[in-house]
Amino acid sequence: MVELGSAAQRQIADIALTRYACYLITQNGDPSKDPIAFAQTYFAVQTRKQELIEKRIAEIERLDARKRLSASEKELSGIIFERVGDQKSFGRIRSKGDAALFGGLTTKDMKHRLDMPGSRALADFLPMITIKAKDFANEITNFNIKRDDLTTEREITKEHVSNNKDVRDLLGKRDIQPELLPPEEDAKKVERRLASEEKKLPKNGSSFESMPDLKNK
Repeated sequence: MVELGSAAQRQIADIALTRYACYLITQNGDPSKDPIAFAQTYFAVQTRKQELIEKRIAEIERLDARKRLSASEKELSGIIFERVGDQKSFGRIRSKGDAALFGGLTTKDMKHRLDMPGSRALADFLPMITIKAKDFANEITNFNIKRDDLTTEREITKEHVSNNKDVRDLLGKRDIQPELLPPEEDAKKVERRLASEEKKLPKNGSSFESMPDLKNK
Protein backbone atom coordinates (compact mmCIF):
# COMPACT_ATOMS: atom_id res chain seq x y z
CA MET A 1 0.00 0.00 0.00
CA VAL A 2 1.23 3.53 -0.79
CA GLU A 3 0.06 6.83 0.62
CA LEU A 4 -1.96 9.08 -1.69
CA GLY A 5 -3.42 12.52 -1.08
CA SER A 6 -5.93 13.09 1.74
CA ALA A 7 -4.51 10.16 3.71
CA ALA A 8 -5.85 7.72 1.17
CA GLN A 9 -3.97 4.52 0.25
CA ARG A 10 -3.72 2.44 -2.88
CA GLN A 11 -2.33 -1.00 -3.48
CA ILE A 12 0.44 -1.31 -6.10
CA ALA A 13 2.40 -4.27 -7.43
CA ASP A 14 5.73 -5.11 -5.79
CA ILE A 15 8.02 -5.80 -8.77
CA ALA A 16 11.18 -7.93 -8.47
CA LEU A 17 13.83 -6.87 -10.98
CA THR A 18 16.57 -9.03 -12.43
CA ARG A 19 20.13 -7.86 -11.98
CA TYR A 20 20.30 -6.89 -15.64
CA ALA A 21 17.09 -4.87 -15.36
CA CYS A 22 18.55 -3.04 -12.36
CA TYR A 23 21.66 -2.31 -14.38
CA LEU A 24 19.66 -0.87 -17.31
CA ILE A 25 17.56 1.30 -15.03
CA THR A 26 20.67 2.49 -13.24
CA GLN A 27 22.58 3.39 -16.38
CA ASN A 28 19.64 5.37 -17.75
CA GLY A 29 18.63 6.95 -14.46
CA ASP A 30 19.22 10.41 -13.06
CA PRO A 31 22.53 10.39 -11.10
CA SER A 32 21.32 13.38 -9.07
CA LYS A 33 19.04 10.93 -7.26
CA ASP A 34 20.89 9.23 -4.42
CA PRO A 35 19.66 5.67 -5.12
CA ILE A 36 20.69 5.98 -8.79
CA ALA A 37 24.10 7.45 -7.90
CA PHE A 38 24.68 4.66 -5.38
CA ALA A 39 23.64 1.96 -7.87
CA GLN A 40 25.86 3.42 -10.63
CA THR A 41 28.83 3.34 -8.26
CA TYR A 42 27.99 -0.21 -7.25
CA PHE A 43 27.90 -1.50 -10.83
CA ALA A 44 31.07 0.41 -11.75
CA VAL A 45 32.96 -1.15 -8.84
CA GLN A 46 31.59 -4.63 -9.58
CA THR A 47 32.57 -4.33 -13.23
CA ARG A 48 36.10 -3.27 -12.33
CA LYS A 49 36.32 -6.07 -9.80
CA GLN A 50 35.40 -8.64 -12.45
CA GLU A 51 37.92 -7.19 -14.89
CA LEU A 52 40.68 -7.50 -12.31
CA ILE A 53 39.68 -11.04 -11.42
CA GLU A 54 39.67 -12.12 -15.07
CA LYS A 55 43.03 -10.43 -15.68
CA ARG A 56 44.53 -12.11 -12.63
CA ILE A 57 43.21 -15.53 -13.65
CA ALA A 58 44.71 -15.12 -17.14
CA GLU A 59 48.08 -14.12 -15.64
CA ILE A 60 48.06 -17.07 -13.25
CA GLU A 61 47.23 -19.47 -16.09
CA ARG A 62 50.10 -18.07 -18.17
CA LEU A 63 52.53 -18.50 -15.28
CA ASP A 64 51.34 -22.08 -14.78
CA ALA A 65 51.89 -22.77 -18.49
CA ARG A 66 55.37 -21.25 -18.19
CA LYS A 67 56.20 -23.55 -15.28
CA ARG A 68 55.05 -26.60 -17.22
CA LEU A 69 57.24 -25.55 -20.14
CA SER A 70 60.22 -25.22 -17.80
CA ALA A 71 59.53 -28.74 -16.53
CA SER A 72 59.33 -30.26 -20.03
CA GLU A 73 62.49 -28.41 -21.09
CA LYS A 74 64.31 -29.62 -17.98
CA GLU A 75 63.27 -33.19 -18.77
CA LEU A 76 64.34 -32.83 -22.40
CA SER A 77 67.68 -31.35 -21.38
CA GLY A 78 68.30 -34.24 -19.00
CA ILE A 79 67.39 -36.86 -21.59
CA ILE A 80 69.64 -35.26 -24.21
CA PHE A 81 72.61 -35.05 -21.85
CA GLU A 82 72.08 -38.64 -20.75
CA ARG A 83 72.05 -39.93 -24.31
CA VAL A 84 74.38 -37.52 -26.13
CA GLY A 85 76.69 -36.47 -23.30
CA ASP A 86 77.11 -32.91 -24.57
CA GLN A 87 75.83 -30.05 -22.40
CA LYS A 88 75.48 -27.75 -25.41
CA SER A 89 73.37 -30.18 -27.43
CA PHE A 90 70.14 -29.07 -25.75
CA GLY A 91 70.63 -25.44 -26.79
CA ARG A 92 71.30 -26.39 -30.41
CA ILE A 93 68.34 -28.77 -30.55
CA ARG A 94 65.96 -26.31 -28.90
CA SER A 95 66.97 -23.51 -31.27
CA LYS A 96 66.33 -25.69 -34.31
CA GLY A 97 63.01 -26.70 -32.83
CA ASP A 98 62.15 -23.03 -32.34
CA ALA A 99 63.06 -22.34 -35.96
CA ALA A 100 60.55 -25.00 -37.02
CA LEU A 101 57.86 -23.52 -34.76
CA PHE A 102 58.53 -19.88 -35.66
CA GLY A 103 58.72 -20.19 -39.43
CA GLY A 104 62.50 -20.28 -39.74
CA LEU A 105 63.34 -17.88 -36.90
CA THR A 106 65.75 -19.31 -34.33
CA THR A 107 65.60 -18.60 -30.59
CA LYS A 108 68.04 -15.73 -31.07
CA ASP A 109 66.03 -14.36 -34.01
CA MET A 110 62.84 -14.38 -31.96
CA LYS A 111 64.49 -12.55 -29.07
CA HIS A 112 65.54 -9.84 -31.49
CA ARG A 113 62.09 -9.74 -33.06
CA LEU A 114 60.42 -9.32 -29.66
CA ASP A 115 63.03 -6.71 -28.64
CA MET A 116 63.80 -8.55 -25.41
CA PRO A 117 67.09 -8.97 -23.50
CA GLY A 118 69.28 -11.60 -25.09
CA SER A 119 70.17 -13.07 -21.70
CA ARG A 120 66.54 -13.81 -20.80
CA ALA A 121 64.55 -16.92 -21.65
CA LEU A 122 62.42 -16.46 -24.76
CA ALA A 123 59.41 -18.13 -23.14
CA ASP A 124 59.21 -15.40 -20.46
CA PHE A 125 57.92 -13.00 -23.12
CA LEU A 126 55.74 -15.33 -25.17
CA PRO A 127 51.92 -15.38 -25.09
CA MET A 128 50.32 -18.36 -23.41
CA ILE A 129 49.30 -20.13 -26.62
CA THR A 130 52.93 -20.16 -27.84
CA ILE A 131 54.19 -21.32 -24.45
CA LYS A 132 51.74 -24.22 -24.60
CA ALA A 133 52.76 -24.97 -28.18
CA LYS A 134 56.43 -25.27 -27.19
CA ASP A 135 55.53 -27.39 -24.20
CA PHE A 136 53.41 -29.75 -26.33
CA ALA A 137 56.24 -30.21 -28.83
CA ASN A 138 58.66 -30.91 -25.95
CA GLU A 139 56.37 -33.54 -24.46
CA ILE A 140 56.07 -35.36 -27.78
CA THR A 141 59.84 -35.26 -28.23
CA ASN A 142 60.45 -36.56 -24.71
CA PHE A 143 58.00 -39.40 -25.28
CA ASN A 144 59.36 -40.41 -28.67
CA ILE A 145 63.02 -40.28 -27.61
CA LYS A 146 62.25 -42.87 -24.96
CA ARG A 147 59.89 -44.95 -27.08
CA ASP A 148 62.17 -45.07 -30.14
CA ASP A 149 65.40 -45.15 -28.11
CA LEU A 150 66.99 -42.21 -29.93
CA THR A 151 70.64 -41.83 -28.93
CA THR A 152 72.29 -39.28 -31.22
CA GLU A 153 71.96 -35.51 -31.53
CA ARG A 154 71.03 -35.89 -35.19
CA GLU A 155 68.15 -38.27 -34.41
CA ILE A 156 66.83 -36.15 -31.54
CA THR A 157 67.12 -32.95 -33.56
CA LYS A 158 65.15 -34.48 -36.42
CA GLU A 159 62.48 -35.65 -33.99
CA HIS A 160 62.21 -32.28 -32.22
CA VAL A 161 62.11 -30.29 -35.47
CA SER A 162 59.38 -32.58 -36.83
CA ASN A 163 57.26 -32.17 -33.71
CA ASN A 164 57.57 -28.39 -33.70
CA LYS A 165 56.71 -28.27 -37.39
CA ASP A 166 53.60 -30.37 -36.77
CA VAL A 167 52.52 -28.04 -33.95
CA ARG A 168 53.09 -25.03 -36.22
CA ASP A 169 50.98 -26.64 -38.94
CA LEU A 170 48.19 -27.21 -36.42
CA LEU A 171 48.29 -23.55 -35.37
CA GLY A 172 48.39 -22.49 -39.00
CA LYS A 173 45.10 -24.28 -39.64
CA ARG A 174 43.58 -21.82 -37.15
CA ASP A 175 45.33 -18.89 -38.82
CA ILE A 176 47.86 -18.50 -35.98
CA GLN A 177 51.47 -17.66 -36.85
CA PRO A 178 53.53 -17.83 -33.62
CA GLU A 179 56.28 -15.51 -34.86
CA LEU A 180 53.75 -12.73 -35.57
CA LEU A 181 52.13 -12.71 -32.14
CA PRO A 182 53.07 -9.69 -29.98
CA PRO A 183 55.16 -10.23 -26.84
CA GLU A 184 53.52 -10.46 -23.43
CA GLU A 185 54.64 -8.86 -20.18
CA ASP A 186 57.76 -10.43 -18.68
CA ALA A 187 56.61 -13.52 -16.78
CA LYS A 188 59.08 -12.82 -13.98
CA LYS A 189 57.64 -9.34 -13.56
CA VAL A 190 54.10 -10.70 -13.54
CA GLU A 191 55.06 -13.26 -10.92
CA ARG A 192 56.55 -10.59 -8.65
CA ARG A 193 53.54 -8.32 -9.07
CA LEU A 194 51.05 -11.07 -8.26
CA ALA A 195 53.03 -12.01 -5.18
CA SER A 196 53.05 -8.36 -4.05
CA GLU A 197 49.31 -7.93 -4.69
CA GLU A 198 48.56 -11.15 -2.85
CA LYS A 199 50.00 -9.63 0.32
CA LYS A 200 47.68 -6.62 -0.03
CA LEU A 201 44.47 -8.61 -0.39
CA PRO A 202 42.10 -8.60 2.62
CA LYS A 203 42.71 -11.67 4.74
CA ASN A 204 39.03 -12.43 5.30
CA GLY A 205 38.02 -11.61 1.72
CA SER A 206 35.15 -9.42 3.01
CA SER A 207 36.02 -6.14 1.31
CA PHE A 208 36.58 -6.15 -2.43
CA GLU A 209 36.98 -2.36 -2.38
CA SER A 210 40.39 -2.83 -0.80
CA MET A 211 41.68 -4.87 -3.73
CA PRO A 212 44.73 -3.22 -5.37
CA ASP A 213 43.92 -1.05 -8.38
CA LEU A 214 40.17 -1.29 -7.75
CA LYS A 215 39.06 1.97 -6.19
CA ASN A 216 40.61 4.45 -8.53
CA LYS A 217 40.39 2.74 -11.93
